[in-house]
Amino acid sequence: MQVQNLAGSDQWDRVKKELRIELGEDAFSNWFGRVNHEETTGDAVRLSVPTRFLKNWIQSNYEKQLVGLWKREQVDINRIELTVRGALRPRQVKAGISPKPMTVRRISGRPGPFSSTPQFGGAAGASMIPCLADTGEEAALDFLNGAALNPKLTFDTFAEGASNSLACAAVRQMAAGHQGTLDILYIHSSTGIGKTHLLQAAALEARKTGRHVAYLSAEFFMYHLVPALRTPAFPVLRQAMRSIDLLLVDDLQFLHGKQAQDEFSKTLEMLMEAPSQIIMAADRPPEQLDTLCERMRSRVQKGEVVSIQATDYALRHDILEKRISTARRTHPGFSVPDDVADHIARYVISSARDLEGALNRLFAHNQLTKQPVTMDLAEKTLHDLVRIGEPRSIKVEDIQQVVCKHFSVTKADLLSACRARVLVRPRQIAMYIAKVMTGRSLPEIGRRFGNRDHTTVLHAVRKIEAMTKKEAAVAQEIELLKRLVHS
Repeated sequence: MQVQNLAGSDQWDRVKKELRIELGEDAFSNWFGRVNHEETTGDAVRLSVPTRFLKNWIQSNYEKQLVGLWKREQVDINRIELTVRGALRPRQVKAGISPKPMTVRRISGRPGPFSSTPQFGGAAGASMIPCLADTGEEAALDFLNGAALNPKLTFDTFAEGASNSLACAAVRQMAAGHQGTLDILYIHSSTGIGKTHLLQAAALEARKTGRHVAYLSAEFFMYHLVPALRTPAFPVLRQAMRSIDLLLVDDLQFLHGKQAQDEFSKTLEMLMEAPSQIIMAADRPPEQLDTLCERMRSRVQKGEVVSIQATDYALRHDILEKRISTARRTHPGFSVPDDVADHIARYVISSARDLEGALNRLFAHNQLTKQPVTMDLAEKTLHDLVRIGEPRSIKVEDIQQVVCKHFSVTKADLLSACRARVLVRPRQIAMYIAKVMTGRSLPEIGRRFGNRDHTTVLHAVRKIEAMTKKEAAVAQEIELLKRLVHS
């Protein structure tokens, strides 16, 4: 772990806290919810965002504000550099030299939930589409090679427990290339539970056997690969995709737009005809995923569908032990007392990412101040992640915020009149939790959800209540959301 980057991440946490206060929760979530701190060098801070639109918007509207807030943390900061995660710089193909054969192609910029070192594909704002159109076949093949996988996201570093053992076993089987057992695997869970780690571990494992592996995000597929298929390189790209032995698609819930969905469906059908295996991951079950057409949803459901449940205490403790052990290899003097590890495992429950974030903070403080890690230090440093005290009054707005973050939707969407399947379930769950946790009347809750009639709220409450009795996964998800609201 890099001490400088860890210290910068700690500064970024404080800057985000000030931004949340100055902008309000909704604006902060919309524009900074998916912004990551990458590094602080000299007088510049480098942040990454998932889309070019978000980069341009922040530069135009919040750059001066960001510089001002960072100066409070580090007076010599004068610049904010924004990069787009997953943007790839095209490699130069020298005359007379054939491109490298395809091995593993990681086409994604998002770090895994158990990773301390984010990996990126190249320079900010780089676009591959003109390159493909101009240079043809060699650039097309090079384009699919992508960037390196994160070597830390392996099966050895994945913490396996009761909540993820089935998913882990299925992914291991796919990575080993056992044909005739599993051809399609669909994994779903809330964010930060380990989907990306498993997919990258599978890619790394499959590469050892010489298989052709393509790892890509749904966003990359939508914004880069689909447009590339409209260029003169189309036949070469199609042929290259037919050679894939194992396709891994992460964050499938972000695949939007009819053209992207059509192309994705065609790609899956093409791969299904070949001796290929496919692993997909999303934050919801396939029947709730509007990004797949009905025909493809049916085909996916005929494969293996596995959910990863929320982490329990034992798994969270195991994750911490693995990360502490990793840190000790490079910093033998670093240690976390058992009572501190127990405290974190018991009360940092929202995601595995927050667990590692908690450990990173303690590591940074230990390295920068030379203070030993104690319970007092942990309580001071992790106060925003660990909240223990008198029961507080639960507000409907608190519930809406937690549900929006969990399902990756905006509050505006939650309160809108839109009846898309991807919004209906989060809305109904939020209404149900509001009823059981706030004691508000049905008409009051309806007013907080876009002035809906009390009968709509009653229908949502009854439906979710029935689902929790029939489906254990739904009941566990509701309990997790309740704990997050309380935290």
